[in-house]
Amino acid sequence: MNAETRPFRLVVPGADLRGDIWIPDEIATDAAIVVCHGFKGFKDWGFFPYLTEQLALRTSLPAVCFSFEGSGVRERDFDDLTAFSTNTFTRELFDLEAVLDGLCVGRLGETDVPAVTRFGLLGHSRGGATVILKAATRRQVEAVSTWAAISSVDRYQAFRSAWDRGETPVIPNMRTGQDMPLERNVLDDMLANGPRLDVLAAAAALEVPTAIVHGDEDESVPFADAEALAGAAADFATLTKIEGGSHGFGAVHPFAGSNPGFERAIEASVEAFRKGLTRADEERTT
Repeated sequence: MNAETRPFRLVVPGADLRGDIWIPDEIATDAAIVVCHGFKGFKDWGFFPYLTEQLALRTSLPAVCFSFEGSGVRERDFDDLTAFSTNTFTRELFDLEAVLDGLCVGRLGETDVPAVTRFGLLGHSRGGATVILKAATRRQVEAVSTWAAISSVDRYQAFRSAWDRGETPVIPNMRTGQDMPLERNVLDDMLANGPRLDVLAAAAALEVPTAIVHGDEDESVPFADAEALAGAAADFATLTKIEGGSHGFGAVHPFAGSNPGFERAIEASVEAFRKGLTRADEERTT
């Protein structure tokens, strides 16, 4: 089986979203998978193109990966640090909603795509929190997978004292050598939308197959976050520990190829998507 790749550009109020969709030769059912990157990620970072293509090929479903408005990436690595510095969780939820709406009508910007009615969502790191929050409120989401996901948005409280002093914290990007500013928008968003951004409460509300994948040597997000998410999602969750797995499961940017741990992560996600989306398809025909 092969998959055709189509780039898209989706302009919605306050956002200019760039992405790609992989469409397999044969589509199994009326569903699609959407992949969301995390903090300092973007659609073309490292493993995302390979991961999204593999999801399409292994599930026979269209798969999308896009850059959030607040990714800070337009044409090249972090060429819009203003957008990065003012990103928020509710902004990401809005961006993801726009992509899901476009898939429902079969059009992402000017790009025609297969129209679908159901979704599987996969998010890495901060994106894992975003997909859980979205899945808890949009009933069309029928399978979820998180990779190295944070279990709470409160980690950004660490910058509060600097913001309260009127300072702008700077996040170093070791790969590009850039200093990436972070404005207090994310804190104000958290304070204004606390219940809406409660990741563990959202995970507890899920009633769909949920694959939680995390490396036991994650240098950015502790494995305890995965355990907390799995505990909240309870009977609907499957926790997969990647032995020796880093935050990116051994992948780097530019992508230098897969590895056994990374393939295990993909298979754990594929299993959840097959279970959730195929189950829903069978229920409608009985």
